[in-house]
Amino acid sequence: MGPISGTRAQLALYATVFVDLLGFTLVLPSLPFRVTDLGGDAFWLGVVLTSYSLCQAVAAPVLGRLADRYGRRRLLLLSLAGSTASLALMGFAGSLWLLLTARAVAGLCGGSIGVAQAFAADLAGPAGRTQAMGRVGAAIGLAFTIGPALGALAAPLGFAGTALIGAGIAAANLVAAAVVLPPGRAGAPRRPRAGRRVAPWPLLAAGFATMAAFVGMETTVAYLAAARFDAGPALVGVLLAAAGLVLTVMQGFLVAPAARRWGETRVGTAGAALMAGGLLAMPFLAELPFVAAVLVVSAGNGLVTVAAASLFAAAGPPEETGARMGQGQSAASAARAASPLAAGALFDMAMLGPYLLGAALSAGVAAVMAATTARSPEYANHTDS
Repeated sequence: MGPISGTRAQLALYATVFVDLLGFTLVLPSLPFRVTDLGGDAFWLGVVLTSYSLCQAVAAPVLGRLADRYGRRRLLLLSLAGSTASLALMGFAGSLWLLLTARAVAGLCGGSIGVAQAFAADLAGPAGRTQAMGRVGAAIGLAFTIGPALGALAAPLGFAGTALIGAGIAAANLVAAAVVLPPGRAGAPRRPRAGRRVAPWPLLAAGFATMAAFVGMETTVAYLAAARFDAGPALVGVLLAAAGLVLTVMQGFLVAPAARRWGETRVGTAGAALMAGGLLAMPFLAELPFVAAVLVVSAGNGLVTVAAASLFAAAGPPEETGARMGQGQSAASAARAASPLAAGALFDMAMLGPYLLGAALSAGVAAVMAATTARSPEYANHTDS
């Protein structure tokens, strides 16, 4: 079987992203216990977890530029090989430093999400760009929903066994991707100057703020639910799973039709407004409305992240799409690295803190999206039609 094209090629790319993140998320339930087994404490766990996002933030723009120059498929396969190596190294890591190194390698390879987004935009074309961004986001969300559940089932095999299963999945994914993915866009005819910013600053700021607001909620929602309703892990787990399901459905099926009807920036503005309202209300609501507010925040996040990704893809020449998507992924990864620390510190000072900040950031994103619509009417057009 050789490379495929058209709709089947898009489906193959989404499946590749899903399986890649599935292998990665298998180890997440057991990772804190592995850190403890190796002599680490909560601080070390924070270092290990944060290293992934920091390395992803550094690598994403570089991988995007390389994908523009040397081709999407080649860089995506290279990243999949790195994912396989990182999971194998996790399985054999007998010290905290080796485990940290493995997570750093995983983060460097995790910067390939921007490459996958650029690849999806190439395959879908302007008419299907928003849907393609949504489907990539849905593949990621689905992996982060299913992977930890499978990892919990695999936990009796031990961390090493789980990590090596993940490495096997990653290796099979690499082989399958090498067989079925089409060549994609050829290398760019010109080479952007090193360090050049190609993504618009307002969109970069919006991407950072959206991720910071959402991760701040994710980080502290268990503490807030415990303080307000004496909730335990069971309720919080169900709540987060439901939020992940809403996010996946929104990205995979609902954003593209909404963007075709109202335009990407209006959809992004509405999503950011939903996030702001939900985050502002959460600390004051009774239990059932609280659950609804979390789902509203998740739905809003799905709207704004897909709309922003589609705008990144459209915000310049096709030969620099990888660089733009990489810079957008870098901004989101930087927020994912910084937001847990900031949200935790704010929650310790005042329970309302992370939610007021998240609401303010989301309101700022809504303002940026609305200003983008007013300043650049072409963004407001129904670019998927």
